[in-house]
Amino acid sequence: MISLFIFTAMILAVGCKKSAVKSAGSEIIVISNKIEINEALKGYAAVYQKQTGVNVIIKSFGSETPYAPNLKAIFNSGMEPEIFVIEGKVGYEDAKQSGRISDLSGEPWVNDTDFAFIDPSDGKTIGFPVAVEGWGLGYNKALLAKAGIDPKTLINVAAIKAAFEKIDSMKTQLGIDAVISMVAGPGTTWVTGLHGFNAYLALGLPYNDSTKYIDMLLNGQVDTARLTKFAEYYNLLFKYANRKTLLTGGYDRQLNDYAIGKTVFIHQGNWTDPAFKDLGAAFEMGYVPHAFLDEDTDGIFIGAPSWYIVNPKSKNITDAKKFLASMANTPEGHNYMVNKAGMVSAFKSCKLNPEGQFSKAVQEWLNRGKIYAWQQYEMPNGFGENTLGPIFHQMASEQIDPQGFVKLAAEVIRNIK
Repeated sequence: MISLFIFTAMILAVGCKKSAVKSAGSEIIVISNKIEINEALKGYAAVYQKQTGVNVIIKSFGSETPYAPNLKAIFNSGMEPEIFVIEGKVGYEDAKQSGRISDLSGEPWVNDTDFAFIDPSDGKTIGFPVAVEGWGLGYNKALLAKAGIDPKTLINVAAIKAAFEKIDSMKTQLGIDAVISMVAGPGTTWVTGLHGFNAYLALGLPYNDSTKYIDMLLNGQVDTARLTKFAEYYNLLFKYANRKTLLTGGYDRQLNDYAIGKTVFIHQGNWTDPAFKDLGAAFEMGYVPHAFLDEDTDGIFIGAPSWYIVNPKSKNITDAKKFLASMANTPEGHNYMVNKAGMVSAFKSCKLNPEGQFSKAVQEWLNRGKIYAWQQYEMPNGFGENTLGPIFHQMASEQIDPQGFVKLAAEVIRNIK
């Protein structure tokens, strides 16, 4: 992890560079939280500068240089970037309290997206969606077809259970080690405690029109029957996973098992597309729902993972707004989002289709309107990963059964305040 001493030197270097640049226009600084799109974003900034004369400095953090503490260090250094990112409720609250939120309600892209961040205090649009991400139960199309299973039928728990049992009986024929590539060990609790638990919170609910279960959770309450069905479903995933990968394998091992065709299913989102490209996974992929209920639930979880915020304390607010508008409303901006950065655009006017297999699947579900919301980030900071995640691990390692999971989860939810 980068030290604050080194980071301060980087800040000073940027400042020196800033004073040396003689641009025909002004200059804006963008702080990004997606290190994997850093080069693509810099490439778009260069295109934008040629078109407008505005110099756009991109600084990205992630992986070994975590975004949140480095953003805090930037603010503490006295620098006020024009654009930075919030990742959810905690980021919003920090930005709001520090006076770093601008009203973007009048911007030309607002009516072109369903994924903007709306200020819960006054209903104003304040966040530009960086992209759309999604996840469900990912599958290998060729292996599923070889097993004689139609993915369109996998929309309730009985159908998923029957499919798992059939595939498990055909492991030799299919050349697989396990039915699903799944992780629930230390260091991967975001997979279960955040993205996994979102199924309990949002599956089957109208998109952005019901917060029933997250509201209950924040008030220390659970729907015991629903939570029991959810626990039984995750226990099913654990049962049919490669045990070593499940408990100790980690993220890279999870992706590799699926990429080399040793599992039919995987529990991950479309952010894995670049990794699968690097791993040479050329087969077709798709998503079916995490359908843990008896009734049909025909949709996957789709939302914006983060939002660009325009900082009213910065020098060039108008240029910052124009930069975001160009990203949303121009062919060059659409090309950057989809073709260069490999993302699913959050904007309806963008007609480009992503190259990555899971991103294509997310786009297909989105186009059909078969989507459920992201509500996992409404939980208190750390509750999903640090509190619920270890309970998933206990069930994965067979220390508790689904009933034990429900008991422990209900207990920590009761004490959530």
